[in-house]
Amino acid sequence: MEALGSNGAFWGWNLPDLRSKKKRFQSKSKSSDSTAEATGAGGYRFPLKQAVTAASLALTGDTIAQLSDRWRKQKQSLSGSSDTSKDVMSSIVSHHDWLRALRMTSYGFLFYGPGSYAWYKYLDHYLPHQTAQNLMLKVLLNQIVLGPCVIAVVFAWNNLWLGKLSQLPNKYQKDALPTLFYGFRFWIPVSVLNFWVVPLQARVAFMSTGSIFWNFFLSSTMSK
Repeated sequence: MEALGSNGAFWGWNLPDLRSKKKRFQSKSKSSDSTAEATGAGGYRFPLKQAVTAASLALTGDTIAQLSDRWRKQKQSLSGSSDTSKDVMSSIVSHHDWLRALRMTSYGFLFYGPGSYAWYKYLDHYLPHQTAQNLMLKVLLNQIVLGPCVIAVVFAWNNLWLGKLSQLPNKYQKDALPTLFYGFRFWIPVSVLNFWVVPLQARVAFMSTGSIFWNFFLSSTMSK
């Protein structure tokens, strides 16, 4: 019987050990399953938390934009009038454009939240090391890729809701470049601080805070 060998050898022929292959296959399957679990490769999962955060911030920015715009117009029209500030505020709140608010909120939930989340995961995957070169590349890519995409989508989404898709080229020609250049001045310093100073676990909160001010300007520009 020893001629058969103890490791799958049969009269001098080295036969494959099926048991060891089965064990290797099982361990490989477990390893790939755990990797898929860790990376989320088992299937797409909608980033609900990021979508809700973006929607809330878009709503906040649009609300600030609407209130400040109506407050300024109302104060100008009532200058010299005997109406109190309480009457002015109640008039401002009662004329709130909820459809416009819904447009911005749905944009944040459906597009900006999931899209920016996927984009930052992509950047972190391909530029994982915290070097000065990677920092500058992330900031540069943010401005020349994400910035124009955000402006193009939010303008198109707004005009679609208003039934003015035919006016979209004129909207791009009139407001896209000024909005983009303003975004450069705002987001470049914010992005540098975010990638360089802010710890990883606090970056989402930091960018979300900055998004309130950006959404305020974007909402005001979009609704002109």
